[in-house]
Amino acid sequence: MISSMSVAQEQRPVMRAPNAENSFATWQGQFRTQALAAGISSQVFDLAFQSVHYTPKTRASDANQAEFIRPIWEYLDGAVSARNIAKGRQKAADYGVVLKSITQKYGVASNVLLAIWSMETNYGGFRGTTYTIEALANIAHAGRRQNFAQSELIAGLKILASGAISQSQMIGGWSGAMGHTQFMPTTYLAYAVDHNGDGRRDIWADDPSDALASTAHYLNRLGWDNSIPWGLEVTLPRGFDYALIGEHQTQSARFWNIRGLRTMSGEKLPDHGPTALLAPTGARGPVFAIFSNFQVIRQYNMSISYALAVGHLSDRIAGLGPLQAPWPRNDPQLSRAEIREIQQRLIAMGLDTGGADGMIGPKSVEAIQVFQTSNHMLADGYPTQELLESLR
Repeated sequence: MISSMSVAQEQRPVMRAPNAENSFATWQGQFRTQALAAGISSQVFDLAFQSVHYTPKTRASDANQAEFIRPIWEYLDGAVSARNIAKGRQKAADYGVVLKSITQKYGVASNVLLAIWSMETNYGGFRGTTYTIEALANIAHAGRRQNFAQSELIAGLKILASGAISQSQMIGGWSGAMGHTQFMPTTYLAYAVDHNGDGRRDIWADDPSDALASTAHYLNRLGWDNSIPWGLEVTLPRGFDYALIGEHQTQSARFWNIRGLRTMSGEKLPDHGPTALLAPTGARGPVFAIFSNFQVIRQYNMSISYALAVGHLSDRIAGLGPLQAPWPRNDPQLSRAEIREIQQRLIAMGLDTGGADGMIGPKSVEAIQVFQTSNHMLADGYPTQELLESLR
């Protein structure tokens, strides 16, 4: 493990903006009062913040997460690579006994846990080099989610106060996520478990048992149903009404089967409960029937790209084949600024896009579909250059 002092020194920029650093110091003083009011002792706070510094790279990382800015096919190419599939199968063999006991206890399939482990830290190969308190302090000071980060900071300080981990070992990602499966501090406090029976809920250790079991416990509490898949790739008939597609537009399997939806093998859609259709690149790429477990993965990480990667990688580790429909790899890609413009123009029309952040979420898809429908366009919810020109 890298000590917190060395991490802080490695991340400190050579030149700092005095105003920004002064602002950080002011914020830290104000937050100290808040932390003490929440029950954190002055001794714990002062020791935890002893090596904390203003590090603007954290904010830059927060604004450039790969799952939100890369084309989905590029993201999946990296996440569901032959190497990651093979490594997942090897880890399944290496930790077979542990994984079996975890599945029996929490009812979450081992291939799903392995996929998350791969996505978060390359099966534990890179668990981060950032002191968790420093990462969260910088986001709380000037990041996108300041209130969220402050709550996580309080939780992180509670973890230190409990003695669960030392300051020098509390190392993780730039976002404040920790351990093999990158738990946030509040998630750790609520769901971490001691699976190997050593008396510690140690998600940071080289032994991944506690981290994998904690992840299974978390997914279980979020509502994971081990009797159904996360989703299936499907085909749509000619003339299908794309306005029916939407992450939260759930219908019965019978509803979709009547409208001609089929699995990739040509069979009717099996009944796995409420089912929605997801078309990440609209009519130009693969379409998925998604079930309740997809939304459980989305609570682990809100990115649709991430949830699809976890689902598909888990399938590949379990021995299923690759996706069959091609992605629109040759289509010109919109910049984040152009997507933000689409959102702004839709908002100006009175449509709810969930904000204008340059990232397409379910509300933006629905708003695009409303515009497309009213303008007699294929209502697949996919942002394109043609859509932007129409809005302009």
